[in-house]
Amino acid sequence: MRFTVAIDGPAAAGKGTISRAVAARFGFAHLDTGLLYRAVGRRALDGAAGGEIDAATAIAAARALDPADLKRDDLRTPAVAQAASVVAAIPEVRQALLDFQRDFAARDGGAVLDGRDIGTVICPDAELKLFVTASDAVRAERRYLELVAGGHDTTRAAVLEDLKARDARDAARDAAPLRPAQEAVLLDTTELSIEAAVEEAVNAVEERIEQGRG
Repeated sequence: MRFTVAIDGPAAAGKGTISRAVAARFGFAHLDTGLLYRAVGRRALDGAAGGEIDAATAIAAARALDPADLKRDDLRTPAVAQAASVVAAIPEVRQALLDFQRDFAARDGGAVLDGRDIGTVICPDAELKLFVTASDAVRAERRYLELVAGGHDTTRAAVLEDLKARDARDAARDAAPLRPAQEAVLLDTTELSIEAAVEEAVNAVEERIEQGRG
């Protein structure tokens, strides 16, 4: 069976947690596409002169990306998150990673992909599209607790500022801006527990599968 679930949304809305849970529930393969851009961002930072990432450095990083890059243990830092947002705004970087993502989505057995342009660009024909969101305050608190638990020294104010800057850049970029697909199911996790959010997503998948059988 080929069944693609496209899950988009801003940082710390819960799309990664929901995506992994949905994939596990249905036995689908899962791809965190944001990790691809984080890996490119990490490579670009390593090759950037003075820490400033230019287009040429980002494009070279994307074309040289290796599966081993996705296993680095420093891909969840704030610096890499910002670098990922920078490189993701470059059309040539997105093009370099497009085929990999589409091939993954088309695999037999079902696939769940989460990111920022899955339903709008990567998998416009996905059987189900979800857009996961939450308030700025809730998302910032979630990310702050995640970073502190990982040993990072930061403040709530700094995390909120970084999150808003990334949101603005992701929404304003010319290449695949962050926005819900027209037919996406909106899932607001502001006041939902993880379990409740996952169940809503699972119910949406089950409903779409049943519709496909009808």
